[in-house]
Amino acid sequence: MASPHLLVIEGNSPQTLAEHVAAGGVPASQGYSDLLRELMPGAVVDICYPGDPAAHLPEGESLAGYDGVAITGSSLHIYDGGPSVARQVELVRAVFDTGTPVFGSCWGLQVITVAAGGVVRRNPKGRELGFGRSIRLTDAGRRHTMYAGKPDVFNAPTVHLDEVETLAPGMAVLATNGVSEVQSAEIRCNGSVAWGVQYHPEYPLRELAAIVRRIGTRLIGEGFFADNSDIATFAGDLDMLDRNPDDKRLAWRHGISKNVLEKKMRCIEVANWIEFQVLPMRVKRGRG
Repeated sequence: MASPHLLVIEGNSPQTLAEHVAAGGVPASQGYSDLLRELMPGAVVDICYPGDPAAHLPEGESLAGYDGVAITGSSLHIYDGGPSVARQVELVRAVFDTGTPVFGSCWGLQVITVAAGGVVRRNPKGRELGFGRSIRLTDAGRRHTMYAGKPDVFNAPTVHLDEVETLAPGMAVLATNGVSEVQSAEIRCNGSVAWGVQYHPEYPLRELAAIVRRIGTRLIGEGFFADNSDIATFAGDLDMLDRNPDDKRLAWRHGISKNVLEKKMRCIEVANWIEFQVLPMRVKRGRG
C-alpha cells in the first residue's frame, strides 16, 4: 500500500524565506514538513511555493493524489493582492475541488477563508505577537475533534497583523480571544473540510525568536520593544527556553504556559487533523 502523501504550501515569498533563514530560522514549509513526518511516520511530504510567481504548482490529478494539504504562515497580506497572493487563493480553491483535507496556520486560515468567500483585514487592534493569550474554545470548538485533548482555554505561539473580518459561507468559529474574534475555524467548501488556526501550533520557540529578529524594526515602531537590545534579550530568552523547556525562571518571566512548552500539547491540533481528517479520508479513498 502506498505511503501517505501530503503537500505543504509555503506561503512566503523567496525574499522572506531568505531573510528568515538569515535570522536563524528554518523555512516555514520545512518546519511543517518535519512535524508532519514526525506525526505521521512514513509519510511522503512535498512542498510547493506559490509565493514565488515563477514556481511550478501541482494541479489536476497530481493535486488530487494528496491525502492532506497544510498551509504555512506568511508575511504576505491578502488585501495587498498581486500574483503571489492570487496564486495561493486559486491553489486553495483547486484543493477544495479535490475534497482533500486542509489545515492552515495563520496565513493558512486567512487564505482558506478568502478562497471560500470570506474577507480578511488588517486587525484594528494591532499585531498579536509572541503568544496568543487566553484563547477560548467556543461551544462548537469544545465539541470539535480538532480540540480533542486540548484545554478549553490555552495560549499558543503566534505572530500576525491580519485577521478574519467576514466569515465565509459554511465557516464555524471554534476559538476566540480578546485580540481576534476568529482564532480558529472549520470551513466546508465544495466537499472539502478545512481546519484553520490564527496561531502557530507548529512553531517551536526558536522560530518565534527568528521572526522577532527578522521584523524587529517594525516591532520597535509598534511599541513591543524599546530598542534592538530589548529584541535581542527577548529572542535570546526564547532560544534558551526552546533548548530547556523546564527553565522555570524564563517560563515565569514571559508567562509561557505548559501547553506551549509541551510539544505534544502545543501540536495537538495538527495531530488531531491527521487522526480525524487525513487518515479517514485515506480509508474512504481506498488508500489506507
